[in-house]
Amino acid sequence: MSSGLSDAELATRVAVGAGEILLGVRSGDLLGGRLLGDAGDALAQAWIGTVLRTHRPRDAVLSEEAPDVGDRAVAQRVWIIDPLDGTSEFAAGSDQWAVHVALTEDGAVTDAAVALPAMGEVFRTDTVDAAPANASGRIATSRWGTSYEVAAVARRLGLRPVPIGSAGAKAMAVVRGDADAYVHSGGQYEWDNAAPVGVALAAGLHCSRLDGTPIVYNQPQPYMPDFVICRPELAADILDVVGEVWW
Repeated sequence: MSSGLSDAELATRVAVGAGEILLGVRSGDLLGGRLLGDAGDALAQAWIGTVLRTHRPRDAVLSEEAPDVGDRAVAQRVWIIDPLDGTSEFAAGSDQWAVHVALTEDGAVTDAAVALPAMGEVFRTDTVDAAPANASGRIATSRWGTSYEVAAVARRLGLRPVPIGSAGAKAMAVVRGDADAYVHSGGQYEWDNAAPVGVALAAGLHCSRLDGTPIVYNQPQPYMPDFVICRPELAADILDVVGEVWW
């Protein structure tokens, strides 16, 4: 047991460990489809929950796959996790799924890691590189279709839509420089984007709600209606376009 781990190191090791479990669950042909996704969710959650109870027993936890741990309403430190972001991509054999582990304090992400296990990548707040200087001319979109708001941003700013799987995979495409923006207006939950937003902010990217207000985590109801992650120089234009078509 390594009780002296920093929060960023713990987040990273938890995300990487869960990713290794998920890769093991997906190996072979013993499970498929929904059963494969359910097994991945459950086993990754069990690993993450056990590690956090062991190393941060006083912290609260908000997870997609388990009841809250501790009283989030009064806790100063709250971990927000998604053991398997992109269950359908995972079950279908795609590489575009992720593990999200974030620590929040007073509504802001302080330390986080996003693992993309099938791609062999992990992004962490304390070591992530700044986003590349050169823009890609692309915008990350859902593989299942593009919203009206995203289509408007792409058209007005001349960005080519690139379909990408899970929320974490989309956000890390912007961090990596493979896309310039990820605009979401269809509703998510805090666990879908807390770790990606933490990493994106550490990389110097713009993150906000689509009305331009800051993203605040650990809300009583963890529903997150909308947000944008983008290169800083595009933020004002993106928010202007969304404001024109959204209200």
